[in-house]
Amino acid sequence: MAGLAIQSLMLSQFRSHGVTRLAFDGRPVAIHGPNGAGKTNILEAISLLSPGRGLRRAAAEDLARRPDALGWKISAQVEGLDAPHEVQTFATGAESRVVRIDGKVATQVMLGRILRILWLVPAMDRLWIEAAEGRRRFLDRLTLSFLPDHAEAVLAYDKAMRERNRLLKDQISDPHWYGVIEARMAEAGAIIAANRDAALARLAAAQDGAETAFPRADLALVHPEGDPGDLALALAEGRRRDMAAGRTLAGPHRVDLSAVYAAKGVAAEHCSTGEQKALLISLILANARALAADLGRAPVVLLDEVAAHLDAGRRAALYDEICALGAQAVMTGTEPGLFEALGMRGQHVMVSAEGVVSRGAE
Repeated sequence: MAGLAIQSLMLSQFRSHGVTRLAFDGRPVAIHGPNGAGKTNILEAISLLSPGRGLRRAAAEDLARRPDALGWKISAQVEGLDAPHEVQTFATGAESRVVRIDGKVATQVMLGRILRILWLVPAMDRLWIEAAEGRRRFLDRLTLSFLPDHAEAVLAYDKAMRERNRLLKDQISDPHWYGVIEARMAEAGAIIAANRDAALARLAAAQDGAETAFPRADLALVHPEGDPGDLALALAEGRRRDMAAGRTLAGPHRVDLSAVYAAKGVAAEHCSTGEQKALLISLILANARALAADLGRAPVVLLDEVAAHLDAGRRAALYDEICALGAQAVMTGTEPGLFEALGMRGQHVMVSAEGVVSRGAE
């Protein structure tokens, strides 16, 4: 069965693109061109067809083409989970991003119910050595790919936590107010924890016995202060400590994600740069395999400048795995030679200052 796919894409006043139109045929897409030509901007636009702030996590007002900054719009025809859909997302000035599906205003969560989009970008190369916040985002994006409603639980938890933090900063001690808020945090936190556990279990299963050229990564959740167990109780008992800190110090917002290069038994943060990149690619491919098994349709996969960091053998292996999955992977690189091993199995697009040229193969 064919994977989920972007069939057509139009960018209007988005980043470096005035008006750009692209037509895709469901095959993997190799986009090449010089630095600054707008390749990554195309991937970012596709990422905004999923819930959240996209692969750069940019604010809506920062996406408009400069210097005019009049607003921007992304329009796409997509082959979704249940049927084809027309998806639009746009913003004018400093207004929030608007989503429309088949002409009707929709929530961002609804995007996750018709499409599943995964991505790997160069900024993620430091995932295993940066602060825990980046790994939590990675974890929740992974979880969201399996469970679109995960976003609602995260939003509910964050909203309640902000209310609790305001009480803490204002030195409010009324236990009734805290009790109501902490009950909401505990309810949403339980859903978040269960969703994350389920996602990691699916990822582990997708790596079991997989035929892949990329190393297995064993993932685990890390609780810096220990697993709070009964979160409502932990929050109640920690009020005095949290009031001194001015913020909530226990809960799913404190969880970290660890990874181990399984074949070597080495923690990811102690691996070489090349090994860390290979682990990330392996996780994205495992995520895609798990979704394909669950949904019967492979997700859309965005890979920005990945090929440049792989030798010829690993590049060929990556393309083979993508094609075996039946996934529409949209990949970028500066040179067409990076995609030579993809050949006629992919659609090749050249991006330059003069515009976009699409070819069947090069």
